Amino acid sequence: MSTAVKICGLSEPETLRAACENGARFVGFVFYPPSPRAVTIDTAYELARQVPTGVRSVGLFVDPSDVFLDQVTGAVQLDMIQLHGNETPQRITEIKQRTHMPVMKAIRVASRDDLADLDAIERAADWILFDAKPAGADLPGGTGERFDWNILKGLNFDKPWMLSGGLDAGNAAEALSTLSPTAVDISSGVESTRGVKDASKIKDFLDTLKNI
Repeated sequence: MSTAVKICGLSEPETLRAACENGARFVGFVFYPPSPRAVTIDTAYELARQVPTGVRSVGLFVDPSDVFLDQVTGAVQLDMIQLHGNETPQRITEIKQRTHMPVMKAIRVASRDDLADLDAIERAADWILFDAKPAGADLPGGTGERFDWNILKGLNFDKPWMLSGGLDAGNAAEALSTLSPTAVDISSGVESTRGVKDASKIKDFLDTLKNI
């Protein structure tokens, strides 16, 4: 599998195991209570203990306070912070210094105008994640919507980056024929119902990526 995969929004041992055993390089735990994929600190602690060596645990936060960051990172063994809110480059730098972890910043994309702050974000973050920005969405991510991948076509990035937004086993080949991301990130595309991961869909997606 040349393109690494992140399975985000995991909340149960069975689906975490499906992700790790079938080749995911990153697993994501959501620390954003409004999300149907949110996990408690206690649940995340237990799940993170089961992540094998070689797989990186990513904690997803949306405009987190220092207090909440400290609570989570003080209890849960994470390898990377993912910021999915309106965090500024300065805030990204503060969080890197506070947590002593690499930080991935999500940029929600609907048009080329949404890339206006990309240079400043790249200077501050260690990874970039491009996600869809559907109108009227009730969550900052995990909406199941995709964006026009051609917006990113031909662009060069200084940092490793992930492609997210509406990916599934049916469109992964198209995505990777259009773009060459360092990794792809999937959440709703491997769910049986909103917020509920499906072990067989996780395996199918990872198997599909192995054959691209």
